[in-house]
Amino acid sequence: MPDGSVVTKFTPRPRGETGPALIDAPRIGQDPRMAAMPNEDLLEDTVYGPIPVIGPDGLRPVEQYARPWSGARGTRIAIVVSGLGLSQTGTQRAIKQLPEEVTLAFAATGNSLQRWMKEARNAGHEILLQIPLEPFDYPANDPGRGTLRVDHSAADNLDDLHQSMASITNYTGVMNYMGARFLADADALDPVMRDIADRGLLFLDDGSSAQSLVGQYAKTLDMPHAFADMQLDDQLDERAILTRLDELERIARKNGTAIGTASAFDESIAAIRKWSEEATLRGIEIVGVSAIATDMQR
Repeated sequence: MPDGSVVTKFTPRPRGETGPALIDAPRIGQDPRMAAMPNEDLLEDTVYGPIPVIGPDGLRPVEQYARPWSGARGTRIAIVVSGLGLSQTGTQRAIKQLPEEVTLAFAATGNSLQRWMKEARNAGHEILLQIPLEPFDYPANDPGRGTLRVDHSAADNLDDLHQSMASITNYTGVMNYMGARFLADADALDPVMRDIADRGLLFLDDGSSAQSLVGQYAKTLDMPHAFADMQLDDQLDERAILTRLDELERIARKNGTAIGTASAFDESIAAIRKWSEEATLRGIEIVGVSAIATDMQR
């Protein structure tokens, strides 16, 4: 150029049959500074509010809102603490005291969920949404408002599903809240699983129902999914929970991965926090549940 600067023009040649392959690597996670802000391209406006949808370029919520991990094929464990939003003190304690690698699951029937979601995402947590599903002993055991039921029409269940989905944003997938009867009923489950899959979300089955059909549908629909290996706090005692966490670690070392679930009780939070610090020193990588669910899909 007249001022002495140099401009170089590159014109790529037509690609031949040989040469390096061009790979579109999956886009995982958000900029931490934007973790509490939803990607507007991944939202669909409904009468209940915005709910997740796959973006125009194919980006899925399970990818956008996933917690990044190392990618190493060592021993990986996901810990999911559920029932958040039902108790203000328990929710606050879980967000503030649990390691950021722990996945937090918010009950759709909870309160102030949008505020808690923002705090959890800003603290580095991956999050799930718990959908209330009908148990065998319903209505004696009632998951709460908006429960999806086997005797409801597909349209009614999808309406309830979407109303729950609109309660928060920025989650990678859904998890059942109760629901042994619903998960075992093919006619009721089919449209719900298809809708979840079509929206680019994962499904975490808490493993409480031996009759669950989630695995069959997830494979058929080629959707990210996972099953909890263990309920960690079936005995509400810190030492008992630590013992269960050690059992979960043995499962993970044998299988490569494992998932444990717990509720936001004081004893659970204390045990998980203590065990997590020690497990990291033993070479365990604690990952968001999406890291295991997307592996299950592959």
